[in-house]
Amino acid sequence: MKLSYLTTLLQCTCLSLLTTISYAASQPWELVSWQPAFDYSGQERALKYQPLEAASQAWQLCVTYPHLKDPYWLSVNYGMVAEVKRLGIGMTVLEAGGYPELATQILQLKHCTQRQSDAIIVGTVSFSGLSPSIRKIAQTTPVIAAVNDIEDIGISAKAGVSWYSMGLKVGQYLSQRHQNTTEKVRIAWFPGPRESGWVAFIDDGFRTAIANTNIDIVAVKWGDTGKEIQRNLVQEVLEQSTDIDYIVGTALTADAAVSELLSRNLRGDIEIVSTYFTHNVFRGIKRGHILAAPTDAPVLQGKIAIDQAVRILEGKLTHAHLSPSIVMIDQHNVGNFDISNSLAPASFWPTFEVNSTLTPKD
Repeated sequence: MKLSYLTTLLQCTCLSLLTTISYAASQPWELVSWQPAFDYSGQERALKYQPLEAASQAWQLCVTYPHLKDPYWLSVNYGMVAEVKRLGIGMTVLEAGGYPELATQILQLKHCTQRQSDAIIVGTVSFSGLSPSIRKIAQTTPVIAAVNDIEDIGISAKAGVSWYSMGLKVGQYLSQRHQNTTEKVRIAWFPGPRESGWVAFIDDGFRTAIANTNIDIVAVKWGDTGKEIQRNLVQEVLEQSTDIDYIVGTALTADAAVSELLSRNLRGDIEIVSTYFTHNVFRGIKRGHILAAPTDAPVLQGKIAIDQAVRILEGKLTHAHLSPSIVMIDQHNVGNFDISNSLAPASFWPTFEVNSTLTPKD
């Protein structure tokens, strides 16, 4: 696995105040509860949510992510580690290696059951590809969905925002920016890996927001969220034409586009918008290299998933589907929002095993 993104994290001095994980009793979280659960077309209700003070047993959780190739999932990992340590329970983390690795993630779910894990948390690589496995596993072990959208078969709880709304936010931001002009605005669109459990929704939301506006998508490139893959896709678009106004896409797309535009003397001619928020996107917005991005608070999503898992095991679940609110970040607010819910500290490295500090359960 390439770890170049970790070097970038260590250089991100703007996060120096966040270099220590705190395991003190948690303050209430500002969240959204979805009713009915797992239905993003339903009602959203804002609430102050009090996470558990402690776990009653030394529960052992097993977690599988799509990958840890970008800082977004590193931030999810940090949130989970922080909450697991605060509660004193154990956790094993597996990563599939990328969105094409459905077969690998199916094997990881099997591994989680073989370890006799008390609950399993899934950041899925596919909306429906895991459903047969989860249906079987859920008969004996609760399964919690984290971050990426997934078919609700066998799912006991979900920590995740609407990725349709993430795409909608980005499209609305651009539409509002050009609402007083009639000149055509040309977009190169990089939605992400076509087979993943979130990209179809973010694509649909973005296209809905820009429908019947003066914004046109003139190029579309699908691909996994690895930086080199996204860099190659950006290069393909720019080699075909530089007659575009925006590069809009994943955080890895935005990161790659910053250097590509600089090397081609196109900075200032083409703007960059990311569809989600990472350390490099944060730094890019602060420096004026990236225009904007929505944050869905991945650190907090990680914490929510852990809290939900323990609540299910202890019969205390009150909200089956929770998420943070989505906030659009640009030059106007980048300096005054709470980054601790969105970004892992610069000193945090991927953590794959956390041992419980509680007395082992019988």
